[in-house]
Amino acid sequence: MIEALVATLLPLGFLIVLFGGGAHFLRNNIEQDGEAPINRTLFYVSKYSILVLWGAMILQIWGIGISLYEVPPLFQVIGLLSWCFGFALLFIGRFEMGGSFRLGTPKEHTSLKVDGLFRLSRNPMYVGMYATIIAAALYTLNPVVIVLGAFVIAVHHSIILAEENHLQKVFGQEYVKYRNGVRRYI
Repeated sequence: MIEALVATLLPLGFLIVLFGGGAHFLRNNIEQDGEAPINRTLFYVSKYSILVLWGAMILQIWGIGISLYEVPPLFQVIGLLSWCFGFALLFIGRFEMGGSFRLGTPKEHTSLKVDGLFRLSRNPMYVGMYATIIAAALYTLNPVVIVLGAFVIAVHHSIILAEENHLQKVFGQEYVKYRNGVRRYI
C-alpha cells in the first residue's frame, strides 16, 4: 500500500511543480511553453504519451492489472527503484533549471545551466524521464507500454539533438566547452 501511494504521489507532485511553475512564469509574463524543436505534433504526442505511461505504472501498482504476464518480483523491485530514481532526477533537475525551464526551446534569453546535476549530465531530466518509462515497462511488462515507451524515448532523443543545436547557436563556445566536458546522458 505504501509503495502504491508513493508511486502515485511522485508523478502527481511533479505535475503540480511543473504546472505550478508554469503559473508562476505566466504571472511574470514568461511562457513556459517554448518552441517545439521538432515537428510540433510529434513533440506534443510524445510529451502526453509520458502521462499514459505513468498512468499505466500507477494502475498496475494499485492492482488494476494491465500486464498480460506474471511480472517477476525482481522486475517490480527494479521498476520501483527506477521510478523513484527517475522522479528524484526530475524534481531536482526542474528546481535547478529555475527560470530557464521550458517545454521546448525558449522564445527568450535564458541562462545555460552547468552546475548541480547538470555537471554530471547535460540532460538529467530526460534521464529521469527515461528511468520512469523503463520503470513502467518493467513493472507492467505490457507490450503496449514497452512499445509506447520506446517511441517516447526515441522521439525525446531527437528532441535532445535539436535542443543541442539550439543551445550551440544561442550560447556558442560556452555551450561547446560544456558539451565537450559533460556527457549527454550519464
